[in-house]
Amino acid sequence: MGGVSWKRVELAALVLYALGFYLVVIQRSLRLSHDYSGKLYGLRAGSLAGHLNDLSDAQWRNFRGNLPILTVVMGAFLILVNTLRYSCGLKSRGTAVLWLILSLSYLCYLHGACVVFILLISLINYSIVKLFAPYKYCTSLIWSFNLSVLILNRVYEGYSFSLFGQNLAFIDNYRGTFRWHICFNFVVLRMISFGCDYCWTIHSSHFDNKKHMQRCEVCYSGKKCYFALQERGLSADRYTFLTYLCYLTYAPLYIAGPIVGYNAFAAQLEAPQKNYSFAQISWYGLRWVLSFFLMEGMTHFFHYNAFVVSRLWQKLSPFEIFIISYGVLNFMWLKFFLIWRYFRFWSLVGGVEAPENMPRCINNCHDLESFWKSWHASFNRWLVRYLYIPLGGSRRKLLSIWVIFTFVAVWHDLEWKLVSWAWLTCLFFVPEILVKSLSNKFQASSCLGMLVHREFKAIAGAVTISCLMVANLVGYVVGPSGIKVLISKMAGKEALPDLVFIFTTFYVGVKVIDCSLYSFPQHLCARVKCTGGP
Repeated sequence: MGGVSWKRVELAALVLYALGFYLVVIQRSLRLSHDYSGKLYGLRAGSLAGHLNDLSDAQWRNFRGNLPILTVVMGAFLILVNTLRYSCGLKSRGTAVLWLILSLSYLCYLHGACVVFILLISLINYSIVKLFAPYKYCTSLIWSFNLSVLILNRVYEGYSFSLFGQNLAFIDNYRGTFRWHICFNFVVLRMISFGCDYCWTIHSSHFDNKKHMQRCEVCYSGKKCYFALQERGLSADRYTFLTYLCYLTYAPLYIAGPIVGYNAFAAQLEAPQKNYSFAQISWYGLRWVLSFFLMEGMTHFFHYNAFVVSRLWQKLSPFEIFIISYGVLNFMWLKFFLIWRYFRFWSLVGGVEAPENMPRCINNCHDLESFWKSWHASFNRWLVRYLYIPLGGSRRKLLSIWVIFTFVAVWHDLEWKLVSWAWLTCLFFVPEILVKSLSNKFQASSCLGMLVHREFKAIAGAVTISCLMVANLVGYVVGPSGIKVLISKMAGKEALPDLVFIFTTFYVGVKVIDCSLYSFPQHLCARVKCTGGP
């Protein structure tokens, strides 16, 4: 009883420190945004209290600007699909035809004549899968083809029709409003998913449905969780070209995901998802609207991303560089949170459940493994199923992470700063894997042992967060070219108090998370979820 009381007192003290820290960060952020507003790039006229709006991030600016027309398209598609599906009793094939027609019209608007490239590459991939599926090397062939496509698309910037003859050069005037090879990165993941799912179905599925149902509360209740839909192989006749094309071009998830496996998608064309009720989906949509208003407030008052675009971070003090970096990471998290949840909402209303991409806040992760399970989580699931496990899983974890993160970097873009980010992340991942392995063998029994274990865990968490900050600084803020400037800023004696304060704050943050788990009643923290997922 005394131990619990002490932990609550400790938690209260830690929370007070955290509140003080955030007050300092907010005050300094407001001052920085005000003092440098005339020198920052990407600020536009705002709509909140006369403040300028930070729209320096091209991805967020495009999404926000196209949101009205995108919402009209979403509403029209959903009304048409759901009306015809329920009035005509459409099943798998009928639903696939309807979505394919709507999705191809959507793609024609986005990419114009370049839809030809999408269809041609998709047909070649389908042919490879169907021809070589009986052979053991089929998955290697699928991976080789799709990696080649991924690289060639980038090298040739989506190709030009004039490459195939000057008499076709006029078609380059009809390339649509959005670069097709950017969206095609997601199509590559779907093509690999289709090919591997089909090959594994042909050669046999090792999914134990009975054992899974005993562990999964969703499936035990009579529903089907996403993990079960993904892992259960379909009958061979369900891997048709029609369903395959519908899967590749499915409008709600085409631009940005989340990423759905072929098995899960095809199963939900036959029987729309039932895990989320109308009330739950409505609440999900309302939370998105509230989060959008939060983003509007953030970009009007805190111009973090504009500092990066303008390269003005180089003129700031070490602590101010930390504030900008921390702000950029939170901005990025909220940006992707809004984009992915918008399209997931569209998909849910359309009857297809996709994995949640941001199940946990960025400020609630203090180790690399949990961070990557919670950032672009559907991609993490995809990597586990189609890359991590085939590479040997936990038996070869120390080697496979280098392959996986290099692929993630190349998949995003062919840029050295992303490769640097990937290799830095792996470099920081290796010690964590080794420390976790040793920690799992250590069982503290005495009070002193438990105290030492908790303190070591908090310090290790602070080190991990610091490593994440450095990796993301290189990948998304300063780039490899800015490393020297960053080191010169952080290596001086005057930076030492700031670095100590920052590290202490990370330590306190980990302790807050750790103490809250012990201090609050377990029934308030419990969550019902499928335990069969990766």
